[in-house]
Amino acid sequence: MAVFSWLSSSFVRHFPRTEVRCSDRLTIDAALNERFSFQVVMRMDNPIPQKVCVEVDGSGEMSIRVRRIGYVPVLHRNILEESDMVDLDGFDHIPGYVGDPLFDDDSIILPPQETNAFWITVQPGRMITPSNHEIRVTVIPENGRSKTHTVQVRLHDIILKKRKNFSITNWFYNDCLIDWYKTDMYDKRFWEILPAYFRNISEHGQDTIYTPVFTPPLDGVKRPSQLLRVLKTEKDKYSFDWRDVRKYIQLAKKCGLEQFEWTHPFTQWGVENAIRIYQGQGHEGKLLWNPSTGATSKRYRTFLSQYLPSLHRFLTAEKILDKSFFHVSDEPYRDHLENYNKAREILKEFAPWMKVMDALSNIGFARQGLTDMPIPSTSVALDFLAEGIESWCYYCCHPRGEYINRLIDTPLAKIAMHGFLFYRWPFRGFLHWGLNYWNKSQSNDLIDPFTVQDGLKWPDWSYGDTFQIYPGPKGPIDSIRWEIFGQSLQDYQLLQTLGIDRNHKILTPVRSFADFPKTEIWRRNTRKKLLDMRC
Repeated sequence: MAVFSWLSSSFVRHFPRTEVRCSDRLTIDAALNERFSFQVVMRMDNPIPQKVCVEVDGSGEMSIRVRRIGYVPVLHRNILEESDMVDLDGFDHIPGYVGDPLFDDDSIILPPQETNAFWITVQPGRMITPSNHEIRVTVIPENGRSKTHTVQVRLHDIILKKRKNFSITNWFYNDCLIDWYKTDMYDKRFWEILPAYFRNISEHGQDTIYTPVFTPPLDGVKRPSQLLRVLKTEKDKYSFDWRDVRKYIQLAKKCGLEQFEWTHPFTQWGVENAIRIYQGQGHEGKLLWNPSTGATSKRYRTFLSQYLPSLHRFLTAEKILDKSFFHVSDEPYRDHLENYNKAREILKEFAPWMKVMDALSNIGFARQGLTDMPIPSTSVALDFLAEGIESWCYYCCHPRGEYINRLIDTPLAKIAMHGFLFYRWPFRGFLHWGLNYWNKSQSNDLIDPFTVQDGLKWPDWSYGDTFQIYPGPKGPIDSIRWEIFGQSLQDYQLLQTLGIDRNHKILTPVRSFADFPKTEIWRRNTRKKLLDMRC
C-alpha cells in the first residue's frame, strides 16, 4: 500500500498514532530575514517497513535544513488537574511516545501504522527578494510513487532588527558537558565541543551565558566545574588566575553571546553558607573551607574581600562590566530575608559597583530594595510591575496549567507565544534554569535525556523542564520546543522593529501569562497584520 504524506505547520505536534490528514499545500508569511519551519508528515499501512527519503528544493537564496523528529518516552502528563485542552498536548497519547529531538537525517525506515515527521528549517539568504517563493518537498518511498508537496512562502519587505533591552538566559551547565563527553574538566576536548553549544544558544535568541567562575551552587552539590583557578598562597591570602575565564568569555563573544551572568556567591534556598570553592579548579576535590562555613563568616568575608576586587579588575580589562549580571542567592523565600540582607551588605561593602538580580517571588525583597533587579515567577510577575518595580521574569517547574511554559506536553502553538508575552509588558529579561540539566535531580548522576526528561523527580519536576537541548556526538541536538521558543523571539523583534506600542489594540488579547491567545490561527493572523503594516 502507498505511503501517505502531508504538510503541517511547525505548531502541531504529531504522535505515532496521529491519523492521516489531507494537506498538500501550506502558506507561510515571514520577514525577509526571518527563520521559519514546517513539517512533512507520513504514515503507511503496508505491513513491511520501508525506507522513505525526503528531498527539499527551494530558492537558491534559502538555506534549508531537513531533520527527522525523534520520539522519546514520556511516562506521565505534567498537568494533573482538570485543564482546558488548549493547555495540554497529547492527552490521548501520554503516557506514550512524544516527538521532541531533531536528528540530522533526511530518511527513515518507516514502520507500518506509525506516523513520523520531518522538520524543515528555512533561513532566507541575504540577497533574497521580498516576493512570493515556493519550496517543494518530495517524499520518496523505496517502493511506490513519490509525492511532491508545495509550500508557498511570502517574504515581506521588512528586515527584523536585533532585539534590544530584553535579555535572555537559560542556565548552561558545564558540569553536564564534562560528564557527558567525559572530558578531563577543561581539557582540549571540552574546548572543542563547547563552540557548537555556544553557537546554538546564540542562534536561538539567547544573548546571556552563565559563566561558572565557581561551581554553580544550584540544585544540589555539583561536580567541580570551576573556571577560575584559585590558590591559597598563605593564611587568609588568595591568588586568582583568570586565563580559562577569559577563554570562555572570548569564545562566547565569538559565537554571538554578548552578556555574562556570574556565579551566585551564596548557597541556594536559604543564603546560609559560603559556596564550595576549590583549590585550583577542583581536580583534586580540595575545598578551601568546610561546606558548613557560614555565608557571613570571617573566613568567607576575607575571601570575598580579595575575590570581588579581582573580579572587578577582570571585568574592566575585558570591557564587560556593563554587560554582566550578578546574583546573591537563588530563590530565597520569606524566611530568608534576614540572611539575604546580611549577604547583600557584604557585597555592598566589597563591591559597591555591583548590581544584583535573583530569581525570587516574594515582593518584600524588592520593596525593601534588597535586590536591584528581581526576577519573579510568571505567576506573580505582573504584581511587581503593578507596583512600578522593574524586573525580569522566570518559570521553573511551575506554574503549569494555563500559564506559559515549554514542557514536553505544552502545545507548540502555546510555546510560540513567548515572544508576544515578553513584549506585552516592560520586563527586562527572561531566565530559565534548565538548558542542559542532564542529571538526576540534586545529584551528579547523569540520566539519559532520550529516555528521561524529568530528572527522575516527577511530579515535582516537569517532563521537559530540565533541558531544552539533547547531547549529540559533536554538539547539541535541538528539541522542537527549543526551536519554537527561538522562533517566537522573532515575534518580539518584529513588534520592536515596527515600534508597536505595548498597549496597541493588536496586543489587547494578551492579558497575562495565563490569559492569552493559545491557538496557531491567532498568532498567524496577527503576524500577517503586522507584516502587512510595512506594505
